[in-house]
Amino acid sequence: QPADILPNHFFIFITLMLKGIMAKKPVQYHEGHFPPKRIEWERLIPLIGPASAALARYDGTLAAVPNAALLLSPLMTQEAVLSSRIEGTQATMGEVLEFEAGVGPKTDDTERTLDIQEVLNYRKAMWRGVELLEELPLCQRLIKETHKVLMQGVRGENKSPGEYRRVQNWIGPPGTPIERAQ
Repeated sequence: QPADILPNHFFIFITLMLKGIMAKKPVQYHEGHFPPKRIEWERLIPLIGPASAALARYDGTLAAVPNAALLLSPLMTQEAVLSSRIEGTQATMGEVLEFEAGVGPKTDDTERTLDIQEVLNYRKAMWRGVELLEELPLCQRLIKETHKVLMQGVRGENKSPGEYRRVQNWIGPPGTPIERAQ
């Protein structure tokens, strides 16, 4: 249960906060250039104070809330919506929340329902990963088990859930060769 995961809430919060900070200015990764030869400390140091203050406020808020999952769940859902877009999943935060509230998609669009289910699985897999981190290090078992949760009942569930890929994949429209990958 998410409520039992309070010790890890700082990890989740810091991860989400850093993603927000980094989203303000894109960070490009170029193979062979990591770790960076020069870290832009003059840009990063001013962010430490506000980040620490925000973390302290968040910690105070969590201490006053009997169920920290109430605050974490929307953040996890937002992360699931945004990260699922990488795979081409087209669901908005509003659609996911409406679906969970029993209002469902506004159309009989099966594709949209599948997209929403993929987002919900993504969030469920994140929670499962956090639970597993209580008892396991970051290891193959943890990765495979969270992948299994991610793939339950959605497109691709028959494609070896909980196993590593055996063939190279890439991002691009269907039928696009790897040379034209995005």
